[in-house]
Amino acid sequence: MGKIWPTRQTVGLFKKKDADHEYHSIDATIVRAHQYAAGALGGQDKEALGRSRGGFSTKIHCKIDALGYPLRIILSGGEAADISYAEALVNNEHCDYLLGDRGYDADFFRAALERNKVTPVIPGRCNRLKNISYDKAIYQERNVIERFFNRMKNFRRLATRFDKRACIFQAFLTLFCVFKWLDVF
Repeated sequence: MGKIWPTRQTVGLFKKKDADHEYHSIDATIVRAHQYAAGALGGQDKEALGRSRGGFSTKIHCKIDALGYPLRIILSGGEAADISYAEALVNNEHCDYLLGDRGYDADFFRAALERNKVTPVIPGRCNRLKNISYDKAIYQERNVIERFFNRMKNFRRLATRFDKRACIFQAFLTLFCVFKWLDVF
């Protein structure tokens, strides 16, 4: 797991009193980075840039509440696995259910959630020997985080990363989250 950039990745300062913490959803999306985004001092790892066959990319790991308001955002290199940042996203915040896709299916993560009295609603991977049962009706609510990413990528500045520094890209991401919390759109 690479460095979690930046050290202050919480957007939770903007919590509303009426936020719905019945369930939280976690997911990640990849943002392609322009070729000019590379080359900052300190290297790719410090600036949350990953290298793949398609070029540079950044992965945005996000946790939202039931109403679609962002609670935590973490940047990483594009090749990072979702499960690598799962515990940092959850961060012992209480909710009844945690919704995630198959990328978050790991026994150690499920055990950590159950220790915190959170019910994981995460389908099992297809190569599991023992099937995992989960509430399919609650799992359908995971579309809220997919709609959040869709709305985020409507902004060109966030759909493609043009910034060399991860802190600049994180700042625009935080600005988007502030507008989301203020119900501007």
